[in-house]
Amino acid sequence: MIILTLFILILTAFFIFLTIKTIEVNKGREKADDAYKATEIVKFEDNSTVQKISIMPLIDSESINDNLKTENGVSYLISADDKNILLDLGFNRAKKHPSPLLENMKALGKSFEDINYIVFSHAHLDHLGGMNEQKTKSFSISQSIVETPKIPIYTPVKIQASAFNPQLDEIIVSEKPSIIEPGIYTIGNIPRHLFIMGYVEEQALALRLAGKGIVLIVGCGHQTIQRIIERTKQLFDENIYAVFGGLHLPILKKGKISLLSVVQYIVGSDYAPWNGLSEKDVFDAIESIKNENIQLVGLSPHDSSEWSIKQFKKAFGDKYVDIKVGKEITL
Repeated sequence: MIILTLFILILTAFFIFLTIKTIEVNKGREKADDAYKATEIVKFEDNSTVQKISIMPLIDSESINDNLKTENGVSYLISADDKNILLDLGFNRAKKHPSPLLENMKALGKSFEDINYIVFSHAHLDHLGGMNEQKTKSFSISQSIVETPKIPIYTPVKIQASAFNPQLDEIIVSEKPSIIEPGIYTIGNIPRHLFIMGYVEEQALALRLAGKGIVLIVGCGHQTIQRIIERTKQLFDENIYAVFGGLHLPILKKGKISLLSVVQYIVGSDYAPWNGLSEKDVFDAIESIKNENIQLVGLSPHDSSEWSIKQFKKAFGDKYVDIKVGKEITL
């Protein structure tokens, strides 16, 4: 009898939780939509370009060999002419020092001495350097002191350096579209309310490549590729040439299903889990990209399932580029 009563109480609490979350996400979706529509967007007057771009994944869930660390997070080193931008700091789930990011940087011959800017796509644990960092609205390169030069930080929301990186205190909240350097931009915050993770504001990098068009580099794609494209077209006259990074498509109904995909499916969408992401979302994303005649596409495996990546490869053929730690993409 006691066990039955306990079971009923747990079931009731779970039902109440789901009900509250469903009401919350419905209201949050309306808030995010209103905020997106209310954002005043002014086309960039700057017409500067960069002549060459390279993207080196330093953290992601797949690598080119076993010597490089993988984890379910993101950190990309982007070089545009003589400027180097580090997008996100990975997860460091095991709270190691040196972090997987530092280990991979050392293995690949990369140094913070050469980095001009750090940009955060959004303030989630797998981009800030850990769970505690998300809770405390901070960021960490590793779980011990890491000496670096003073590097300007661009972030979509207010965060602070952890005690491990007190020198990284030049923090610019780039809520609106901003010019980081001539030819290098953030497209500004695009909000979305996720079922478990709540309200999130995410930005993406945009680089104007001479003779080609706009190159987009995305952290998680919580904004949806449709809104990323729409915002980019509002900001630039040029066509979108390439899209690389996370688009958050952890579809569970087909192909190999990992624990990561299950977790991403539950926490990273504005759908309730029982009405979650589907194959249609993948095909809609593909169609949106094809409609813009985008020439190069790469999907991060850290937040998209094997099945989703397979559909992208099938749809884009030789326009598709694998994103793996240690595989440099040059444009």
